Parts: sequence; C-alpha cells; structure tokens
Amino acid sequence: MSRHLILDTGVIIAFERRGYDLRSVIGDREPAISAVTAMELLAGVGNVSALHHEVVGLNVEALLAAIPIADYTLEVARMHALLVRHTRKTGRPRGSLDLIIAATAMATGSVLLTTDSAARFDELPSVQSEVVKVG
Repeated sequence: MSRHLILDTGVIIAFERRGYDLRSVIGDREPAISAVTAMELLAGVGNVSALHHEVVGLNVEALLAAIPIADYTLEVARMHALLVRHTRKTGRPRGSLDLIIAATAMATGSVLLTTDSAARFDELPSVQSEVVKVG
C-alpha cells in the first residue's frame, strides 16, 4: 500500500465541517491534494455566507499553504486521457474533475482518499482508492 495519499475535496470538506481529526484517518501516510481540489476549495469560499466568508477563506488559504499540491503535469494528463478513454469505452462516464483527481493519484503513485463511494473510483483501471465513512 502506498504511503502517499491524494485527498479528494470531499474528505477535506467533511472533516472540516464535522471537526473530525483528519490525522486519525491519514495515519503516518503523506497527504497531498490535486490542483483541481485546490480550485474546488477556493471556488467553495465564494459559496458561503458573508458571515462565514472570511473564516472559511482563511482556513482554505491555511490548508493550501500547509499541504503539498500536485500539479496537472504531462504525466497527469496522460493518466487523465487514459481514464477518459476507459470511461467512454465502458459507457460509464465520470466528471472531468473527478477523473483529474484520480489521474493525479495514478501519476503520483498515491492512494485516492475519498468520501464519495458513488464516484466508483475503484472501478477505474490502476486507481487505488479508499472510501472514508463520515457522519
């Protein structure tokens, strides 16, 4: 099992909202996020009420300063293309952003940690994923 993790956006949001200890799930593995997850978190700041906007924005910026961010590199693009072809061939399309996050995990040799069992990351070729139950 890989010592590296790519955290899906839902993992970060679920643990932040519920105040859970993310370190208890991560253990001694090394977490990172994809550049897409950074974008989703930044975009989400605009969706919160004015009352919480500043606090949420500061929390997101603190997270982005503290966690490694895996770029959308040529290798990620290659893995993304492979996943797009696979989903088209199998007739089970997925959201482009989910596929980029999965491709990032593939390209970095990481396990994708997600809260979204409906995304069916485990059905994608060469994607190692773990679903975290929250709630």
